[in-house]
Amino acid sequence: MDESPIINELDRRKRVAKNGSEYWMARDLQPLLGYALWQNFQQVIERARMACESAGGNPAHHFIETNEVMTGGKGAQIQRGNWFLSRYACYLIAMNGDSSKPEIGLAQTYFAVQTRRQEVQDQLTDGARRVMLRDRVRDANKNLVGAAKIAGVQNYAFFHDAGYRGLYGGLRQADVKRKKQIPDNESLLDRSGRVELAANEFRITQTEEKIRREHVRGQQDCERTHLGVGKKVRETIRAIGGTMPEDLPPEPHIKKLVSSMKRLAGRKPKALTQPETPPIPETQD
Repeated sequence: MDESPIINELDRRKRVAKNGSEYWMARDLQPLLGYALWQNFQQVIERARMACESAGGNPAHHFIETNEVMTGGKGAQIQRGNWFLSRYACYLIAMNGDSSKPEIGLAQTYFAVQTRRQEVQDQLTDGARRVMLRDRVRDANKNLVGAAKIAGVQNYAFFHDAGYRGLYGGLRQADVKRKKQIPDNESLLDRSGRVELAANEFRITQTEEKIRREHVRGQQDCERTHLGVGKKVRETIRAIGGTMPEDLPPEPHIKKLVSSMKRLAGRKPKALTQPETPPIPETQD
């Protein structure tokens, strides 16, 4: 059997709800998986629901029963049952189908790959955002150093520490690292999470802008400016009820995250035993 038409049709039958989650309709899957009778396919759905529960998932998040109205002969309105199915539900249906049907084997592969692809994407998202922020902070610091050089800064260690003291409630960078138990040979920013990186980016970019805009000159004035901007960012965090940056836990080193992301992206699909997190849509588009 040529797998392309089946795979293409499974992909074509995929629907996307307004919240962005993907789902399929059971009546669409039934013929694609080689089932001529709805009653027989219903039995497969029930086995899949039981498998979902046995794996620790909530079937109500992945299998939602519904009724749809069809127009029969002479315009008669006929109700028939159907199901909203998450990607994980479809995977379980394929795993609990008749293995002698070639369509079932193709569906198993398709939904395993689809689910794994989403799993990778979900795991990459937060990590990718952190890596992106770290790169932005690194670039922002370069621009700040450029502005500081023009302004006459000579001791960059003192200048940078002034910004840390403002943002971290009087703590120098070394004090923050000690509090977070970060080794001396590691950068604080390489161990910062997204929230902490975002606060530092705001501190850095606003200090650069203020130095350039107000033509700040000299070591001491630049340090005072950096300290003041750091304090303002800290006040903003406090005003909105945020966690002070020195109290945020350290993250794994950014280099480890990059290596982990590369390994994750290259990993082959594997069999699934746990349900994916997002529930299927409550209403049809």
